Amino acid sequence: MPQLFARYADGTGMLADCPSHAEAGGERAMKAAAAVAEACWQVGFVYRRLERLDEVAEANVKWLAGYRHPRNQGRKGLAAAVREAFAQPRPLMEGVEAAGDPIEVFPVVFHALWAGQLTAPLDVPLHEHVLVHAAGPGAESAAGRKEGAGRSGAEDGGAGEGASEAQAPEADGDGVGPGGGAGRGSTSSGRGGEAG
Repeated sequence: MPQLFARYADGTGMLADCPSHAEAGGERAMKAAAAVAEACWQVGFVYRRLERLDEVAEANVKWLAGYRHPRNQGRKGLAAAVREAFAQPRPLMEGVEAAGDPIEVFPVVFHALWAGQLTAPLDVPLHEHVLVHAAGPGAESAAGRKEGAGRSGAEDGGAGEGASEAQAPEADGDGVGPGGGAGRGSTSSGRGGEAG
C-alpha cells in the first residue's frame, strides 16, 4: 500500500512507497508495486518507489520538518526581512544576524527553508557557514526532498503545508541543525531530533 500521496506543481498526482531499503518486501512487494504503478498510470498518476535519503539529507529534512508549522513564520515583516537578507547567497549565520536577533530569526529561516522560500544544499550538514539564498522559480522545498538528496527550495505544490503540528526537534549540544553551528541544538552524532 502506498505511504505517500503528493501533488506536483503541475497538478499531477503521485503515489509513493517509502521502503526502509531497496529490497524491502521482497518479490511480493515488487509485484504489488507493478500493479499499483499500472493502476496509477491508468488514472494519470505517477507511482514511485522512493529510495531512502542518505543520512545527512535525512537528518536535514527531519530538522527542517520541525519548523514546518506556520507559527515559525515569525512576527509580521520578519519573513520578508529574512528573504531580503538572503537575496544574494550568503552564509547562514551572516544572513540570520543581518535579519535580526538569531533567537527570533532561526525558526523563521528554517521554516522558509522547509517551505521553499529559501534554498540551501541538503546533502551537507546544516551549519553556520552553509550558503543560503532566496529561492528562485523551479526550486524544490525541503518538504519535497524526501525523494532524494540535494537542495531545499519551492515548487512541490506545498507538500509540507497543512501538515500536522510538529514540535521543534529536541536536541543536546549547540548547533544550527543536524550539522552543528549556532541554533536550537543538534546531537553529538550530527543528527537532529525526530520531528513528528
